Amino acid sequence: MSNPIPFEAIPHARLPALLRTMPKAELHIHIEGSLEPELIFRLAARNGIALPYPSVEALRAAYAFTDLQSFLDIYYAGASVLIEEADFFDMAWAYFERAAADNVVHAEIFFDPQTHTARGVPMEKVIRGLHHACRRAHQELRISSKLILCFLRHLSEEDAFATLEAALPWREHFIGVGLDSSESGHPPEKFARVFARCRELGFELVAHAGEEGPASYIETALDLLQVRRIDHGVRCTESPALVERLARERVPLTVCPLSNIKLCVFPHMSRHNLPALLSAGLCVTVNSDDPAYFGGYLNQNFLALFEALPELGAREAWQLAANSFEASFVDDTVRADWRLSLDEVFRAAAQPG
Repeated sequence: MSNPIPFEAIPHARLPALLRTMPKAELHIHIEGSLEPELIFRLAARNGIALPYPSVEALRAAYAFTDLQSFLDIYYAGASVLIEEADFFDMAWAYFERAAADNVVHAEIFFDPQTHTARGVPMEKVIRGLHHACRRAHQELRISSKLILCFLRHLSEEDAFATLEAALPWREHFIGVGLDSSESGHPPEKFARVFARCRELGFELVAHAGEEGPASYIETALDLLQVRRIDHGVRCTESPALVERLARERVPLTVCPLSNIKLCVFPHMSRHNLPALLSAGLCVTVNSDDPAYFGGYLNQNFLALFEALPELGAREAWQLAANSFEASFVDDTVRADWRLSLDEVFRAAAQPG
């Protein structure tokens, strides 16, 4: 058995640097939500698309969201510049470069094909562009990655079925399916049949639940959709029995702190319930969600969280990174290698000097 990490020997002053340098996985990133205004304008010019904003600055100023739907409105408008395979490659590659700077060793990336196929963009262009970026990131940046196709829950289940069938010719390029977009009025059971079909096909299953929607959505996603991970899930605390179940079954929650503040899930980062979730023994992870819109990529989420919540220290930082590896859809050997690297970073931080 390896020697335990002396977390108490790590000075609090070293924590920001440790958060930046520790290896970590990101499991809740919408690739369309990484589309920065500068790239939106470049792609618009390349594709001859007129934007309703005169400048990058004007577009950034429009990022004043009051709820999930007000964010989604501008999110879909930004995605309108994605037309060609090269556009999807460029968007994903820009994310990977930022992920590498944040010491992300693995990313499981959501993509929303319905956002693009509804505009006449062929499924092949979406998936091939993203896949090529994933392959290059592995070769040049040493970041492993996997794609997860998400269904838009404000659309019908029939549309989800059609999207799944259209994507199946490229199924070797994505490992799972998810459920995103507005929770309000669109409970998980709306998609029970299509998720059953995805289980038959052997896909990994995840779903957004318990951010905008109530704790009961988390239970339905687990029991009816049979997902292995819950995206967001912070409202699980409305049900103590659910919290106990999530801890007992080690169901991962992919929590997105800056997103939660930007969308008014919590009034301030100091009020975030992530410390309580950790204390309850849940497999909580930290992620960036839609970083171009919500104010930060993965390291910025960690830094904002730990700055606002002084009860979080080196032990919690290690646990969050370790949880991200535990929750990843990878084999045990890969997971164990990441854990060894994580432990090495924390032992080095505990050394005097």
